[in-house]
Amino acid sequence: MATFEPGSVRADFPALAQAVHTGADERPLVYLDSAATTQMPEPVIQAVARFGRRDRANVHRGVHALSERATAAYEGARATAQRFLNARHAHEIVFVRGATEAINLVAASFGRGAVGAGDQVLVSALEHHSNLVPWQMLCAESGAELRVIPVSDEGELDVADVEAALGPRARLLAVTHVANAIGTVTAIAEITAAARARGVPVVVDGAQAAAHLPIDVQAIGCDFYALSGHKVFGPTGIGVLYGRAERLAAMPPFQGGGEMVLSVSFAGARYAPPPQRFEAGTPNIEGAVGLGAALAYLGALDRAGAAAHEQRLLDYATTRVAALPGIRVIGRARRKAPILSFVMEGIHPHDVGTVLDRHGIAVRAGHHCAQPLLDRLGVSATVRASMALYNTAADVDALLAGLDTVRRMFR
Repeated sequence: MATFEPGSVRADFPALAQAVHTGADERPLVYLDSAATTQMPEPVIQAVARFGRRDRANVHRGVHALSERATAAYEGARATAQRFLNARHAHEIVFVRGATEAINLVAASFGRGAVGAGDQVLVSALEHHSNLVPWQMLCAESGAELRVIPVSDEGELDVADVEAALGPRARLLAVTHVANAIGTVTAIAEITAAARARGVPVVVDGAQAAAHLPIDVQAIGCDFYALSGHKVFGPTGIGVLYGRAERLAAMPPFQGGGEMVLSVSFAGARYAPPPQRFEAGTPNIEGAVGLGAALAYLGALDRAGAAAHEQRLLDYATTRVAALPGIRVIGRARRKAPILSFVMEGIHPHDVGTVLDRHGIAVRAGHHCAQPLLDRLGVSATVRASMALYNTAADVDALLAGLDTVRRMFR
């Protein structure tokens, strides 16, 4: 494994070399929106293109050469995801459209059998809507109660608060690994251990974690773990649900159709074992191939070196942005992924984002699909600058210059 070199890694991402806008407004791109979607490196782009040029066919049932190659590529991506997450078995990896579908699958299939009237489903106040709304829907359908575990003013989740919430009616805990709106890294292994000690299954939203942290689902001890390809340098429309083999084997299908059956008659159907049971219809084969390439790319890097680089960027950006007049950083957890949320006094985040965009700086402005969390922290929206391993201190400097321009415009 080579030592992490930010410059050489950045060169792998062709989108970062472009200019945006035209004419007098043309600016070099400064991409600080990786929490929404990461860019793709050249090896991933090539893998998807190569599949389209020579291997495109349907998977599993074909007997011709292209189908065999497509099946090998698709199942190879599953094996890569297994290694990336350190799952025990490849059949614990289910391909889905993304973390949102993964969590909905668990809620609809596992949740309906595990949660009933009078039970409790636990979530934290840090959650993205994708790890909140499906559980609200399940509770409304089943008559269960949704219980919210609080967070501090800094946006931290205390394990003691999780333990206090794990009462006799708790039937499921859904919690994020990294909070998308403010970057908090939760003590996920400790949280999971506390839940499992009380017999409560754990669903982890890992969409924001996978690009920044090593993931070991066996060490975490969770029952389910969800991630999205487009947040880990892969294509959109593809993701992974990890589920413990014994959990998946006991779950009914999420959707019906082709690929998820062993046999069908008018009298009924025999379902395939996992993961095919949960992959009805023709899957996103190109997406799986691209995701496999992305996870292989990331796995070949010096992850510790990349994490140290991202931490330096976050520390630098936090210190410099917080020192600017009229700016307040939202979310000051002691352990964070490279996500910096802030507000500028008297200026709406959408206006900040619009002005920054005219200078080529891509950030996210809004509630980041985490409205309850922002309500808890006393704001309705923030500007979110989110970094990844391809960013540099020059990107942070461009953000600082852009914010100075915003301040002068609205003075």
